[in-house]
Amino acid sequence: MAGRLHGKTAIVTSAGQGIGRASAICMAKEGARVWATDINAEALRETLAGWSFHRAVACSVVPAATAVLDLVEER
Repeated sequence: MAGRLHGKTAIVTSAGQGIGRASAICMAKEGARVWATDINAEALRETLAGWSFHRAVACSVVPAATAVLDLVEER
């Protein structure tokens, strides 16, 4: 049942590995505009291979939520 997230935007942190990676890929498969972040730029690049994410940024979201807020403001 593809397309369940069409028209939705998802911000996925830690998208370069594990649950974050799986979540980003699943959301992209379902039609979401995925904004993917990870502190590990190489892992994020590997996640992006073959997928069309709306935006991908190598950053840390640990120092408060400012990195995510900056990301959203750049749209």
